[in-house]
Amino acid sequence: MLELMSGVLFAGSVLTAGGEEAAAVSQWGALGVIGATLGAGIIVVGAGLGIGRIGSCACEAIARQPEAGQRIFTSMLLASALIEGGMLLGLIICFLAMWRLSA
Repeated sequence: MLELMSGVLFAGSVLTAGGEEAAAVSQWGALGVIGATLGAGIIVVGAGLGIGRIGSCACEAIARQPEAGQRIFTSMLLASALIEGGMLLGLIICFLAMWRLSA
């Protein structure tokens, strides 16, 4: 992992020919882009796990009490929409950070 990071840092410093200060900014920009990408991946995985758990628990609850199925389904959709909204906000923040750091 350390070799990969040093390779990315070296590639970032080679691409800039503006001197020491530009190379330092580019190195931190490359690390920032990697961090934003990892953050976006973690956000998507977390949202997927959360929505999967909501669906699983809703199916169990409907199997136990079929007469309450409509209310459970409505609650499940509301919770899923809130998770999706939070995920979208997190992804936008990560992509904005990546765009800002790569420029």
